[in-house]
Amino acid sequence: MDLFRGLTHFLRRYRLLAAIAFLLIVVAIIIFEYKFLSKFRSDEVSNDPARSALRNEEGNKEENSSVTQPRNKDTGSTTSQDSVAAAVISQAVMVDARPAAVLRGQGKWQDAAKIIFQAQTRLKEAISKTGLTVNGRPITVFTKTDDSGFNFEAMLPLTTAPEGKLNLIDGVEIGASPSGKALKFQHHGAYEEIEATYEAIAAYLDEKGLDSKDLIIEEYVGEFREDDENIDVDIYVFLK
Repeated sequence: MDLFRGLTHFLRRYRLLAAIAFLLIVVAIIIFEYKFLSKFRSDEVSNDPARSALRNEEGNKEENSSVTQPRNKDTGSTTSQDSVAAAVISQAVMVDARPAAVLRGQGKWQDAAKIIFQAQTRLKEAISKTGLTVNGRPITVFTKTDDSGFNFEAMLPLTTAPEGKLNLIDGVEIGASPSGKALKFQHHGAYEEIEATYEAIAAYLDEKGLDSKDLIIEEYVGEFREDDENIDVDIYVFLK
């Protein structure tokens, strides 16, 4: 009988210890899940390419305020961080259609500056041969994009479209620029750094919960040069 009582006491004590050990294991698993797996998931999400995501499916955003360009307090110059910050200050606008000389093309993102420069150069040469008058800044309309490349229409706005003439020379056509409701953003700096501006725009628009069309216009303030370190680009994101 004493042996039976002793054994019963031991088993009761053992169950208590087992329960405590099991509880500690559960707590350890919860801590591991919170500290490590959640970090892994956040890193996995952050690896999505931002530029094509903005130009393709996008969630977009809007805030009515004028576009300003912040300056470095010490030098008076615009830093890349300042440029990205300025990009997310948006302005809601209605974009009107304009007659334009159009040159269609496609390319890879790593060659974007070179391709756009060549297209704009061909447009200028074609217009100079036909006697038409340019009335506005050069623009690029991105009509289709994915992670590796894009389809585009380089355009130069015209005062008037020639009567009954849709094709000029060297593949240049007469058409019209897009129109509709859009958000206007700004990039300042080298064109090869515009990816960071698009990342900022994508994050900003996603926060606002807006949907965009697969249509973006880049309007170049001044002459577009592929090696320009201080180009100003107005970016128009069209909303659904």
